[in-house]
Amino acid sequence: MTNVWVFAQEAAGVPTTGTLELLTKARSLGTVTAFVGGDASGIAAALGEYGASKVYATGDLGGKLPGVAVSAAMKAVIDGGDSPDVILFPQNYEGRDVMSRLSVKLDRTVLTNNVDISVDGGVSVTTPIFGGNTLVTTKFSGSAPHLAAFRPKSFAAESAGGAAPEVVAAAVPELGATGGATVTAVHVEASSGPKLDEAAIVVSGGRGLGEADKYAMVEELAKLLKGAPGASRAIVDAGWVPYSYQVGQTGKVVKPGVYIAAGISGATQHMVGMKGSKNIIAINKDKEAPIFGIADLGIVGDVHKVLPKLIEALQARG
Repeated sequence: MTNVWVFAQEAAGVPTTGTLELLTKARSLGTVTAFVGGDASGIAAALGEYGASKVYATGDLGGKLPGVAVSAAMKAVIDGGDSPDVILFPQNYEGRDVMSRLSVKLDRTVLTNNVDISVDGGVSVTTPIFGGNTLVTTKFSGSAPHLAAFRPKSFAAESAGGAAPEVVAAAVPELGATGGATVTAVHVEASSGPKLDEAAIVVSGGRGLGEADKYAMVEELAKLLKGAPGASRAIVDAGWVPYSYQVGQTGKVVKPGVYIAAGISGATQHMVGMKGSKNIIAINKDKEAPIFGIADLGIVGDVHKVLPKLIEALQARG
């Protein structure tokens, strides 16, 4: 039976969506252990529900950088004899930090930006290249544990109804000079409504809006639909909206029930981040825009005329 670890994260007292996605996939591969950098008492039951039979937890890190402390704690557990076959990490800043430091400590290769994994006859991962137009399967060679990071929304999070897991303390060893840096403050961007990468409806705007002030239409439509506003890289780079709004290869990957692309031509890099949406609605005055190639519904028209009409109709419905 394959021994699979998942680097588990929490936000606002609950496991992150990315953690639950990885746990769901991990339980299809073998026995699952979650590794938490912090106090797991509040999230252990939820981790068990999604498939973890054991949870290692470092306890309060005391302000230490998570990447430094958690990778050292993982290495100590592995050296102690509980060595996994594969460790799954989320493709985010903290996940990559822990994974890269652990890679050095274990002298193991890492494979990043993956969307799938299998353990039949060895551990293999699937990675999209060329803007997602081609999928490459790569098989790990060498000794376990194998370290792999996965893009958000690669797997659907589904509860297994599992029991509460065993929680085991994982001490953080002496970190030496690398433990000198500390986290002094954490700033969370203020927002309202659903998170972009978790919203059931996403309304994104692009360069076709013409100017920054017109993005207000995107935000208003998203609000009326109880969705989240998004953006193409072009208007993020132009400074119209924050980077946290960006959908695409270098932004967030979203898979909502409905994705509305307003004034977005459909560059490959953008479509990588949203083409998995269940229903795609494109609004663009250029009938040859690539976005229409993946749209379920296309509206050839000026966003400055179409969006106000949509907003007006929704407001009239109350």
